[in-house]
Amino acid sequence: MKLANEWKEYQIIDASCGNKLEKWNNVTLLRPDPQIIWDHGDLLAKYNGNINAQYIRSKSGGGHWENLKATPASWIVNYKNLKFNIKQMGFKHTGLFPEQAVNWDFMIDKIKRSKRDIKVLNLFAYTGGASVACLYAGASVVHVDSSRGMVDWAKENVKLSGLEDKSIRYIVDDVIKFVKREIRRGNKYDAIIMDPPSYGRGANGEVWDIETDLFPLVELCVELLSDHPLFFIINTYTTGLSQEVFTNILKLTVGKKYEGNIYSEEIGLPIENSNLVLPCGICSRYESYE
Repeated sequence: MKLANEWKEYQIIDASCGNKLEKWNNVTLLRPDPQIIWDHGDLLAKYNGNINAQYIRSKSGGGHWENLKATPASWIVNYKNLKFNIKQMGFKHTGLFPEQAVNWDFMIDKIKRSKRDIKVLNLFAYTGGASVACLYAGASVVHVDSSRGMVDWAKENVKLSGLEDKSIRYIVDDVIKFVKREIRRGNKYDAIIMDPPSYGRGANGEVWDIETDLFPLVELCVELLSDHPLFFIINTYTTGLSQEVFTNILKLTVGKKYEGNIYSEEIGLPIENSNLVLPCGICSRYESYE
């Protein structure tokens, strides 16, 4: 497992009974996590008075945030030279997945060491963590997400990191439709990143199912790769699918056309003051030998 263990302004303080206690800079949140099936005590009781807000699930689905003490509407966390705007969102989210720092570090290193102009396509790009990392490394980026709100948030993050003058295009569109148009246009990319949901809907109600739609999408994306691609990353939080599934997808698509390393690994976050690790999904990569 690859750990995102270089954070200075984010930490998991404790984890127990389906919840994790996190510190985002100076704001402490208690949020559900389905991986935490062990019992390490009642976190609300253990840390009483030190928690800004908790997310409470509803028995009928969804849930809501309950502020236990003064909590800002938004605040900033830094990861090395990158800055991100954090907010309490519906369905327990905060707009950032801190375990993705392992991918940001990988992208930055690959792009900087390539010593050539790199064009990146970021699909299902959310609030732009990967887009910010790639811009910082010197790449140009096309950022695609079906949610205008998430794209606007990504613009905030790019500006926070002082990268608004860098080369980035923001696209609000269904990913599959956009990829097909790019193929027709003859556009090429040196790196492709995707973080597909298990299920979802596009900008005009298009239905996405990872089990039926991921492989055809990756096949299409191979047509967008340049003659010498640098990397191709699939990140997923879909439960029930082995990491080897995603390795196989890359081998049957990108690996058929390009030489390079193809591998998958779990990514995770360390839990402070313990030897425990919280698993946080799967990252599958193709990377060139350069």
